Amino acid sequence: MAADTVTWRVAVPADAEALADLEQAANETTLAHLFVGHPFPWEDVATGWRARLGGPASVVEVVDGPGRLSAFCCWSGERLEHLAVHPAERGRGLARKAIARAVAAIGAGGREPVLWCLAGNTGARAMYEHLGWVPTGRTTTCQYPPFSEEVEYVLRWTHE
Repeated sequence: MAADTVTWRVAVPADAEALADLEQAANETTLAHLFVGHPFPWEDVATGWRARLGGPASVVEVVDGPGRLSAFCCWSGERLEHLAVHPAERGRGLARKAIARAVAAIGAGGREPVLWCLAGNTGARAMYEHLGWVPTGRTTTCQYPPFSEEVEYVLRWTHE
């Protein structure tokens, strides 16, 4: 399946475990250097997905892959909350397509998109900045050990 023929669908509650599996696969290949000595909190992550999929506040879209999910994107209000691409699917443009879908939906509501990114996730930060996102100067800490720093980004519709 070529990146230009990707089909996104709205996630359903039965996808919660597959979302946690994909998040784990993506994090363990990309962010392992940030979570040394801290196992992936799979059950907490799956519980979070169950809560998101059971309520109206978040939009979660996925791309199905061979026996697993290939990608997901989640947003709520103006916030791009979660984005992951399976390691075997990287380089196909799925992350950019996911961001474009979220940005279009957020923009349709008249809002400027925002997101939080781990400061040490240099690959994601470079991609966001290449796409026009800018750091706001605000920081917070990740909810999972070792509580790494997160940086807020905004995609401004007009340049100041």
